[in-house]
Amino acid sequence: MKILITGATGFVGGATVKALLQRGLQDQLRFLVRAETPAEGLTRLRHSLARFEVDEAALELLTASQLILGDLADVPGFADDPRLDTVTHVVNCAAVASFGNHPRIWPVNVDGTFAFAQRMAAVGGLQRFLHIGTAMACGPGQERFVGESWNMPAREHHLVTYTASKAEVERQMSERLPGLPLVVVRPSIVVGHSRLGCAPSSSIFWVFRMGHEIDHFMCDLDDYVDIIPVDYCAEAISHLLLSESLCWNLYHVSAGRAGACKLRDIYLAMNRAGKVDSEAITYRRISKDQIGALVPMFQQKLGIGNRRLLARALSLYGSFSALHYVFDNLRLLAEGTLPPPRFTDYIDVCMRSTAGMSLKEQMLDDFK
Repeated sequence: MKILITGATGFVGGATVKALLQRGLQDQLRFLVRAETPAEGLTRLRHSLARFEVDEAALELLTASQLILGDLADVPGFADDPRLDTVTHVVNCAAVASFGNHPRIWPVNVDGTFAFAQRMAAVGGLQRFLHIGTAMACGPGQERFVGESWNMPAREHHLVTYTASKAEVERQMSERLPGLPLVVVRPSIVVGHSRLGCAPSSSIFWVFRMGHEIDHFMCDLDDYVDIIPVDYCAEAISHLLLSESLCWNLYHVSAGRAGACKLRDIYLAMNRAGKVDSEAITYRRISKDQIGALVPMFQQKLGIGNRRLLARALSLYGSFSALHYVFDNLRLLAEGTLPPPRFTDYIDVCMRSTAGMSLKEQMLDDFK
């Protein structure tokens, strides 16, 4: 078995590498890494994995020979590497995961990812190409409880370019590469780590901290939010990657009906974690049209000077939260994975790990 991982220096990718290392697959791993030299790439990889408290001994065992230097924005630059032809399993975590208007989103997430999948489809011994998408690729306008489906809206109907790009590349791979052993994994909202909190990444947690502090947001307190920690996501990915056979080729990795949390319960858990002796929540739901008028108040409370960034963040994440989707995870559970922990079970760890960070610092992972 030879497992090629892209995006190993990212949040989900790094956690997945740790999960595979814990399964004793050190020698079977190969990594596609952006770097000028193998030494630089190895340093990047080790530094990223250290965020997940990978053992020093395991980090030292990683070698430059396990790296393939390349960028999904330039697949021809590494497509001739003969080591690609020995790969049996791919975990494609690489993507530009930004809700900003990053110019690399479409070239990497769609054009480059498809070119990479096309190259790997030509590998005779390839047994599984596990592509990591996002559950939000379903787009707006769905029923509250969302099942796995290949039917996704066109680009113009998505809230952000990122989710549109993930939907488009899934469509292209499934329709244009019939020989690719494709399995798509769509995580729901990945926030923190069940043991390390937000130390590996503060992505998205700031949204809940912000709503908690300003007492205003675009959803009801009784709306459900589907959240999983990155370590659970990584374990599920590893399980789907290594299973000898799978019943489906599309899976949500999500909290599902049993694990989703009400916003009210999230805020009460944040009260307890912050040692606020209160079971009462002062909260007001607002509409997207009200954000502009309230931004000055938000700026004052949150200490963020960039009015445009704050308004965009509130609008984007408010729009997503207002969808109040819960993603069906029965396929994943049927494959033998354990149910996920609830967000409220580890939110105290997230609070402690971000105690010294400003909201602006926490937002940087999502607005690159």
